[in-house]
Amino acid sequence: MSSKKEQKDSNDPAIIKVNKWDGSAVKIALDDVVKNILTKKYNYTENFALLDGRLALCGVAVLVAAIALVWDYFHPFPQSKPVLVVCVTLYFILMGILTLYTTHKEKGIFVVAIQRDPTGFDPDLVWEASSYLKKYDDKYTLELSVKDDATGITNETSVTRSVANFIDINGVVIPELVEAVVAKMIDSLSKQRKEK
Repeated sequence: MSSKKEQKDSNDPAIIKVNKWDGSAVKIALDDVVKNILTKKYNYTENFALLDGRLALCGVAVLVAAIALVWDYFHPFPQSKPVLVVCVTLYFILMGILTLYTTHKEKGIFVVAIQRDPTGFDPDLVWEASSYLKKYDDKYTLELSVKDDATGITNETSVTRSVANFIDINGVVIPELVEAVVAKMIDSLSKQRKEK
């Protein structure tokens, strides 16, 4: 008699299979599962403001590069030198700002989700999830924080587990195992909020 896991079709879109030796692929797969848990199981609304900030900086940088390219096309090099100098300088400044933004603002956050009160009386809660997986390491660290919009109080918790706790021998991510960890973290944070 075969088990339920063996009966599942390997082409099933719910099955997430990764190369278990590729650290970045494993991290991305686990991050996606956590994101799905927050947005689908808990029905939190995903907030894209953090990602939009990065896209805006990148968009402005591409626009500056495009202006330099077009200007140089219509006014070949000796004439376009001042414009190219300004555009190159602006581009490098924007890349510096982008680096600071991703390092200090994003801080590895891969999802921002908003928990809205169904009745509309309680303030929104902002959940942020970030993760870390060092190169050549099997320890996946998941950090979860919740911020009360009304008070500004933030509670945080983190857990570090081997990726082998979430992925089977064939490289298939087992969402139920990730969900159990995330549920414990959410319960812990909710309990901390009620105690304050």
